[in-house]
Amino acid sequence: MTKSTAPGTGSGPVRRSALVRRVSFRRAAAVAGAAVLAGTAAVSAPGVAVAAPRAAVSAAVPTTDFRDCPPLPGGVDPARWRCEVHTAAPVLTIGKVTVRLAPITMTHAEGPLPDGGDGQVWGAMHSTPTSVPGVRGLSIRPEYGGRSDFYTGTFSLRFRLLGHLLAPGCTIGATAPVDFRLNRSGPSTWVSQDPPLIEFSAYDDTFAAPAAEHCGPLAPLVNHRLGLPAAEGNLMTYDASYTFKTYDRLPRIPAR
Repeated sequence: MTKSTAPGTGSGPVRRSALVRRVSFRRAAAVAGAAVLAGTAAVSAPGVAVAAPRAAVSAAVPTTDFRDCPPLPGGVDPARWRCEVHTAAPVLTIGKVTVRLAPITMTHAEGPLPDGGDGQVWGAMHSTPTSVPGVRGLSIRPEYGGRSDFYTGTFSLRFRLLGHLLAPGCTIGATAPVDFRLNRSGPSTWVSQDPPLIEFSAYDDTFAAPAAEHCGPLAPLVNHRLGLPAAEGNLMTYDASYTFKTYDRLPRIPAR
């Protein structure tokens, strides 16, 4: 997959680079059927297989809220930029535990920059806590880690740990967020064309999981129970979907 560098704040336009990372067939086959969130724009990136659009399904397509669409960079064409909202129900294996996280929703904008390059602007991320199986009173909530490139399916997350005996800042990836480089598990599928709704699957089994930090006196116990830090054996998988609107079809969004 193509790798590019995003600003640490995740708030400015991002450019693509040309470094290509190939996914081995053996690794992809091993997780075929597992779902992982990939960067939504990756379905339209060169070299990514995309299934032919299907007729709109009879089931109702969920209504999407575009309120998190970010302001555009100066000098771009709103008709050529689109706001994308994608949602996934990730399964996270980190250290010794596996958690089916509550759905994550991410919003970003993408399109051509005035100089012809590919640009992106981060919008927002929403999720809720999920109880950690086998660990009484402990919940985990993913949070945006400040870096993203949806052309390539790379982004970073932190994982907030919540419990009445833990310090409020207890977080996996507090000092340095966990970086994900998601690989596609198969082609994308158009579920609906009006409104657009595309489904896809991806995964990452190469990331390292750091120890939880800022947890107070219980930090050693928490890390022992979760098996952290863990340099290998971790896995993130998603079944994901996304929709989009071009900015000329959205209400005017004031600059921040």
